[in-house]
Amino acid sequence: MQRTTHRRRLLARPVVVSLAAAVALTATSCAKSEGDTSSDTKSSAAADAAQKVASPAPGGKTCTVDAYGGEKLDLENATVGFSQSEKEANPFRIAETQSIKDEAKKRGVKLLTANAQSQFSKQISDVQDLLAKGADLLVIAPLNSDGWDPVLQAAAAKKVPIVTIDRKINATACKDYVSFIASDFVEQGRRAADRMIEATGGRGEVAILLGSAGNNVTTERTRGFKDRIAEKAPDLKVVFEQTGDFAREKGQQVTEQLIQSKPGIKGIYAENDEMGLGAVAALKGAGKKAGDVEIVTVDGTRNAVQGIVDGWISGVVESNPRFGPLAFQTLDTFTKGESVAQDIVIEDGAYTTDNAKAGIAKAY
Repeated sequence: MQRTTHRRRLLARPVVVSLAAAVALTATSCAKSEGDTSSDTKSSAAADAAQKVASPAPGGKTCTVDAYGGEKLDLENATVGFSQSEKEANPFRIAETQSIKDEAKKRGVKLLTANAQSQFSKQISDVQDLLAKGADLLVIAPLNSDGWDPVLQAAAAKKVPIVTIDRKINATACKDYVSFIASDFVEQGRRAADRMIEATGGRGEVAILLGSAGNNVTTERTRGFKDRIAEKAPDLKVVFEQTGDFAREKGQQVTEQLIQSKPGIKGIYAENDEMGLGAVAALKGAGKKAGDVEIVTVDGTRNAVQGIVDGWISGVVESNPRFGPLAFQTLDTFTKGESVAQDIVIEDGAYTTDNAKAGIAKAY
């Protein structure tokens, strides 16, 4: 059966909506603070760090239990299965999993977890095992976008709703899965390009450290970056592209090769912080000084934001991993019979030299 994809495009500066308004319109919601409330400072930082939902486009598609073919249930009495895709060495994945666990505990919901350790075949078997163990609902952070038919068919047979986070499954919304919650990755690429243009003056040669192949995050962050460069800075040329697999060690290895093959490189766009930090290590190892090569990354980890403070990184576009509150709110709204948005897009911030030092508190 041929499957189609649907993705909502957003304006560069979306409007943030409140939890109540989002639920009333499309059941998208603003996540509640998950920080330690032991002090005003920590509470404020946690509130700033929480995911916020961009205002939904007029006429945005929604999904209900009836349309999906599922059954209403009480989330408090349900079992939720969570499938993590990657090894939790990456700060993004650590924060993502912890957010899911924290929200399940806060709500008193039974949670089953599995980690695919960056192996797609294991993730498929992991999710099938979660279904066999009695998961009533699934939250999946997919490793790849394709190849999910066995899971989708098994979930459909048991009428188990699926919410995907961070990466998109190439399937049909409100048929194969309920909602997809993520950032606007094309917009992240555009914003990274804007920062690179500013840092380089819009001239010279730049490189892209690509994320893992086979998922929409890499494809869309690349497209957004290239399209914006072509539009705004035709004298800024992308002369090198190679995957770093979203890993620091691989990012360092690729950058070492880059320095040898393109010694005059002026900028590096790393499609996540870990690869960007690997690039910093390679530049230091080659005797480069902070600022010799402009580095722009995507994520918002503490180490990358510190890299801005230290002068090695020019800018970081945020990609917020704290999906727990929003994922569970979506499931709760859906299982009560109310409508939820098929595409729930998060509004992300950014870190620059102007706000990096103050912003470390909300980085992860």
